[in-house]
Amino acid sequence: MSERLGLRERKKLRTREAISDAAVKLFLERSFDSVTVAEIAEAAEVSSMTVFNHFPAKEDLVLCRIDDHFGEAPAIVRACGPEDSPLEALLRHFLAGLADRNPSTGLCDEPGFLAFQRMIMQTPSLKLRLVDQWLGSQSELADALSGRLGEDPAAIVPRIAAMQITAAQQALVSRNLEQVLAGRGLDTVHPEAVAEAERAFGLLEHGLGRYGLGRPMA
Repeated sequence: MSERLGLRERKKLRTREAISDAAVKLFLERSFDSVTVAEIAEAAEVSSMTVFNHFPAKEDLVLCRIDDHFGEAPAIVRACGPEDSPLEALLRHFLAGLADRNPSTGLCDEPGFLAFQRMIMQTPSLKLRLVDQWLGSQSELADALSGRLGEDPAAIVPRIAAMQITAAQQALVSRNLEQVLAGRGLDTVHPEAVAEAERAFGLLEHGLGRYGLGRPMA
């Protein structure tokens, strides 16, 4: 992406990354709430105003690092051809991420990733902003689905579909992360994660139907 940007934009991007890197390093060392913006500015060798210019909220210093993940599902739906199933495309993408141990699936044991996730889980304001990111992704996904079908963006069906898909993805990622944080090996968790993803997307495809009545659905 940087190759397509001008010098000014590349400089701004480098400054933004340097500020975020300095902030996250301090947060991991001392906790999110214990670090001030002034301390972040000093560590990044910029002014406090520069920090605020790039990151209007303190939480943005952390969550900007995972922004791209929340645009993946809408982008996948928009890239689907007329005869392609968005659900199948989303499932393929998630399964590929599991195979690659992509952090976006929660199936990753890199120390930096786990420390980053623990920080979010232990910081109420970050957890709330993470919910906002999921809701933003859900809204964008609803727009992608309604656009694909030529429906009114305010129509209820694409909104419900986007809500269900987003909830399934969120549950799968959270489940995988819980397993890894509990100390289970990736190779042990992987087949379970694949089965759970296939079951979750199966529910999305076929509907809940009689789920909750009698034996569990396969």
